[in-house]
Amino acid sequence: MQKQWQESNRIELKRELTDTLEKEVIAFLNYRDGGVIYIGIDDKTQEIIGVTDADALQLKIKDRIKNNISPSTMGLFDVVAETCNEKKIVKITVAGGSEKPYYLSKMGMSAKGCYIRIGSASEPMPVRMIEDLFAGRIRNSIGTIKSRKQTLSFEQLKIYYSETPLKLNDRFARNLELLTEEGAYNYAAYLLSDVNGLSIKVAKYAGIDRVNLVENEEYGYCSLVKATKAVLEKLKVENKTFARITPNRREERKLLNPVALREAVINAIIHNNYSNEVPPKFELFADRLEITSAGGLPSGFDEEEFFMGYSVPQNKELMRVFRDLDMVEQLGSGVPRILEHYPRSIYRFTPNFIRLVLPYAEGFEQVTEQATGQATGQVTDQADELLQFCAVPRSTKEMMQHLGLSHREHFRDAFLLPLIASGKLALTIPDKPKSPNQRYVATKQEKKV
Repeated sequence: MQKQWQESNRIELKRELTDTLEKEVIAFLNYRDGGVIYIGIDDKTQEIIGVTDADALQLKIKDRIKNNISPSTMGLFDVVAETCNEKKIVKITVAGGSEKPYYLSKMGMSAKGCYIRIGSASEPMPVRMIEDLFAGRIRNSIGTIKSRKQTLSFEQLKIYYSETPLKLNDRFARNLELLTEEGAYNYAAYLLSDVNGLSIKVAKYAGIDRVNLVENEEYGYCSLVKATKAVLEKLKVENKTFARITPNRREERKLLNPVALREAVINAIIHNNYSNEVPPKFELFADRLEITSAGGLPSGFDEEEFFMGYSVPQNKELMRVFRDLDMVEQLGSGVPRILEHYPRSIYRFTPNFIRLVLPYAEGFEQVTEQATGQATGQVTDQADELLQFCAVPRSTKEMMQHLGLSHREHFRDAFLLPLIASGKLALTIPDKPKSPNQRYVATKQEKKV
């Protein structure tokens, strides 16, 4: 039998759904690394038994976890059906919660209601541990912080939910945990509302440092879901196709792996620490994309556990909404998906930030409307011609007209940015790259040529 079915401190096997489900889930919620429960596998023989009605079983499990455990488990668990040896089993992924201790609602915060994972068993939690965990419970979260603005609207969020089988009713704010204990809108509600003060910046530089800023777009002041989709679309446009010719065939690939890019963006936005009102930041350089999110590793976690995909959602309210809208996969799947395409060294950790550096593909040339085959020489000739034209300051429009180009993005990527990056072309207003009065002039060295 496969080794993955052996019970351990993070894996629990159950032949069928029993009355002890909540106890097992609570033990994993209170465990730093969380865990996985498989239903339909014999815990003694590891034989795959399967379940008869996986869909109905999933609904029953979700209902029990949501209604029988406190504090709220929203955003902290995932229930899916899988096929193994042609039999259906149910997999319950549970993340370590940030509001420990978790307990059976009917038993309260007591030794009879709190459990912890010890080896491959779920044991009652000692009273002293319960008291210590409760004393250190994280209070400063977007779920408990009251929104500075209470007149909020959620039309954008309702539109996104209308495209799914889930619909928002009159109690959606409470169901999605967008209210404080006092009934006021919390900071999660503020971030998901139609109008807020959060703006996510996507900056673009001509070179490999932050000297020549050529673009600085802002996506925000709207629902975080809408802002996230806008950032994803912007980076999708920037993630152009590159190609190289090998002895056997022509190979094409994207500047960045699309799967890893999407996971990195979603992770940075969902797990960002918004309590200090610092949004994530995205920066495009000539050789890489840097993504910086506020908040270091989860308390008590080390880098090895982070890379293994153990999940402690920083903002479980956002996680719940993004999962409802199919914008995230299973809990803890983001980092492993990224590491399928990039090494661990792309991550850099500090006490207050996590930075992800995604290098661009090497050895490939960009595929553009003119950058194919013999067109490479033509682009070089046009670049030289453009530098002669820019002996005096010229606007973008003037330069495009001079070269007979109408595709602004192609002009920017094939001519403007490379010339700026190489130091052959300079901005007349370098501290305001998007100024309507911006002009570009060839450097003195180029003028002499």
